Amino acid sequence: MKRIITSESVNIGHPDKTCDILADSFLDEALKSDKNSMMAVECAIKDNNLFIYGEATTNANINYEQIAREKLKEIGYTCNFNITQAISEQSREINHAVLQNEITANDQGIVYGYATIETENYMPLPITIAHQLMEKYNTFQKENNYFCPDAKSQVSIEYDGTKAIRVHTILVSVSHTEDINNEKIREEIMKSVISPVLLKYSHLLDNETKYIINPSGSFTIWGSFSDSGCVGRKIVVDTYGGIGRVGGGCFSSKNPTKIDRSGAYYARYVAKSIVASGLADKLEIQVSYAIGISHPLSIYIDAFGTNKLPLDDIEKIIMGNFDFSVGNIIDELDLLEPIYSETACFGHFGKDKYSWEKIKPLKY
Repeated sequence: MKRIITSESVNIGHPDKTCDILADSFLDEALKSDKNSMMAVECAIKDNNLFIYGEATTNANINYEQIAREKLKEIGYTCNFNITQAISEQSREINHAVLQNEITANDQGIVYGYATIETENYMPLPITIAHQLMEKYNTFQKENNYFCPDAKSQVSIEYDGTKAIRVHTILVSVSHTEDINNEKIREEIMKSVISPVLLKYSHLLDNETKYIINPSGSFTIWGSFSDSGCVGRKIVVDTYGGIGRVGGGCFSSKNPTKIDRSGAYYARYVAKSIVASGLADKLEIQVSYAIGISHPLSIYIDAFGTNKLPLDDIEKIIMGNFDFSVGNIIDELDLLEPIYSETACFGHFGKDKYSWEKIKPLKY
């Protein structure tokens, strides 16, 4: 059966992603000075107004306003922002529940990990290409004065059963100055962004592949001046592009005791290791946690009929090779380092530089 599956990505100037970048920059600053920082400081943005709010229990001295202004300038904003802060310490009840004899989950949560053999990085193909388009655009935009940081990509792949057989549609929308017309925009984006990325996937292109660039026409009002933004509104972009399920919480702003983040990273680590070992062609794992409890309440796996061993045997292999306790997740993946601002855009998975993308040799 043929079907079309679509995923999207966004660039750094998208207002939701801008907020994610700011929030994870605050987290990194806290972890540089205090590895035990409990952080959940978020942002909301509209026009030239930025609201920084949330909870922080840390010994680090964080100048939120300075960090925000520097990051906004790096992203490409030239206006002066009005910044409002509302930050308190973490609830003493939650803090007491987390910091016991062993580290426990900082919240309840359902997390998912996913991996598939369809790409070299064990990620779904549609989200892989969507992210690559935005990463290419981000580099291109910074070197070209006619283009601005807000952009989106959307990639539709046609499958025959489980096999990708062709690129159906590439959609890219990019912000720009008033000094360039639509024809030139389409020419530049096709030449400098789309074509270089798709070179690797030329075997999936044909005469019917559609290329849509800036279908709405003019896109000169961008970022927070065209839309509002908040932390955590792009959880599908951050994960697997709609292939595979997503948990109930976002990643950005949260230190690793927040299981929404660290648990999802570990679940990806497990799923990728199982698929890379040849035990299944694709695998999804669900793990649930409770606040104040270190070990998961439940673990569920689904290989979608691609498993090479019975699922019960694969689950035994997982339990014999992986420790899902919160403290072990933090230690095994080295999650107390200030690495988070670089994860905030272009996806949290599929990049070898992250510890949760390692492939663990399995014993069974």
